[in-house]
Amino acid sequence: MTDKSSSLEVDNIRQETTTALGELTGEIITCRNCARLVEHRERIGEVKRKSYADWDYWAKPVPSYGDPLAPLMALGLAPAAHGGNRTGRVFTGDSSATFLVKAMHEAGLANQPLSEHRDDGLQYHGVYVCAAVRCVPPQDRPTPEEQRTCLPYLVREMQLLPNLRVVLALGQIAFQAALRALTEIAGRRLRAKFGHGEVFRFEPGLPMLAACYHPSPRNTNTGRLSMEQLVETLRMAKRLSEEELAVRTGRA
Repeated sequence: MTDKSSSLEVDNIRQETTTALGELTGEIITCRNCARLVEHRERIGEVKRKSYADWDYWAKPVPSYGDPLAPLMALGLAPAAHGGNRTGRVFTGDSSATFLVKAMHEAGLANQPLSEHRDDGLQYHGVYVCAAVRCVPPQDRPTPEEQRTCLPYLVREMQLLPNLRVVLALGQIAFQAALRALTEIAGRRLRAKFGHGEVFRFEPGLPMLAACYHPSPRNTNTGRLSMEQLVETLRMAKRLSEEELAVRTGRA
C-alpha cells in the first residue's frame, strides 16, 4: 500500500468515526432519562454561581471530546457543576480540569495546558476524553441506577473508537464503569481491583484498563495525587496504548 492510499484510508476511517461519534453525541446531549440529574443540571444553569452570572450555562449532558483515532481513552466521573455543566465540554472550566489538562500537556497529549471554554483552542492528540456519567450529579455522587442508565453510551463509544487500546480510569467510579463496559463488550465477567497505577490485560482485542486517582481537589490538595504522579501515569498509559496499537497494525 502506498503512502497516499494509506493516508486516504486513515482519512476515511477518521471521517466515518467522526460521523458515528457525532450521531452518538446527538443522542447524549438530548438525553433526559434520569429525572434527578435533569432537574439538578438545569437548576444549576438557572441559579448559576455568582462569578459566572454572565454565562449561558450548557446545563445538558456533556459530550466527550478528543481524537477519534486515539488509542487511549481517559475516563472521568461526571461533569463538574460549574465546569463541564457550565462550559459544555468535558474537563473544562473547573479545578480538576486545570490540573488534568496541564498534566495532559506535559505528557504530550494536549496542545496547550489550559481548558477554560469550548472555543479556547484545546486539542487532544492520541487521547479521547469522556465521563462515565454525562450529567452533573448532586454532591458528585451518581446513584447506581444513574450509572447503569449511562453505561450504554460508554459501551457504544468504546466500540466506535477504532484504535482504542487502553482505557485510563480516573477514580474508582470511572474504573468500575470502564470495567462494566468492557465486560459488556467481552460478553463475560471481567475482574479487576482499583489501584493507582495498576494495569489490567484481559484478552486479545479488548482494551487494557489502567487506574489513576481522580485529579479532584480532594486528591491534589492533600498530596494524594501530585502533578508528577499524574504526568507519569498519563505517559505510561500513552506509551502502552501506542505500543499496543503498533502491534495491532503490524508496525511494531
